[in-house]
Amino acid sequence: MRFTIPMLAVALGLCAAPAVAADGKELYLDNCAACHQPTGKGIPGAFPALAGSKVAQGDPKEPITRLLKGRGGMPAFSSELNDLEIAKVLTYVRVTWGNKGKPVQPAQVTALRVAKTTAPKSSVLAH
Repeated sequence: MRFTIPMLAVALGLCAAPAVAADGKELYLDNCAACHQPTGKGIPGAFPALAGSKVAQGDPKEPITRLLKGRGGMPAFSSELNDLEIAKVLTYVRVTWGNKGKPVQPAQVTALRVAKTTAPKSSVLAH
């Protein structure tokens, strides 16, 4: 059987997901578990649960953006974690505790990080 580059990339990506998630567990425990808890159940009224979260499992743009920019009381991790680390921790969250999200690729994080830093800034006109 002859593999094309896209077929090979998909095959490798599917095989790599468990390894990426395993790497992401340590990152999660180091950076996220204090608030969202090691179980992903969060602390009601203070920190949202990631286990069963529609946001965590849905379109990866939302959780990537939250990690890059922060939200509410959650800090931004854009200067603490690189794109590969963000992809690993989000993959872990998206496939653990019964979550059914797809793995996050570092390129997805890079695209949003670049979009964030290259977005045009609105100018304020002085009167």
